Amino acid sequence: MIRDSSTLQKGQNLRVEISEVKDRLPKHILEIIKKEPVVELVGYKMVDGNQFGLVVKLRNGEINWFFEKELSEMM
Repeated sequence: MIRDSSTLQKGQNLRVEISEVKDRLPKHILEIIKKEPVVELVGYKMVDGNQFGLVVKLRNGEINWFFEKELSEMM
């Protein structure tokens, strides 16, 4: 889980935590992420009054967004 997304940089690789997203994603996106959970940060999205979503590019080129708790930094 990412605790502070303000330290992230565009272009940074992140990992999708499958256990956090399996109930909310369409099956075809989930299958893509299961094969390759590493994504690239491309931006941010305001999702409600006090939370940001992280906009990422999947390895197949699709753009999607996730909450901070659904991603982790790669060390």
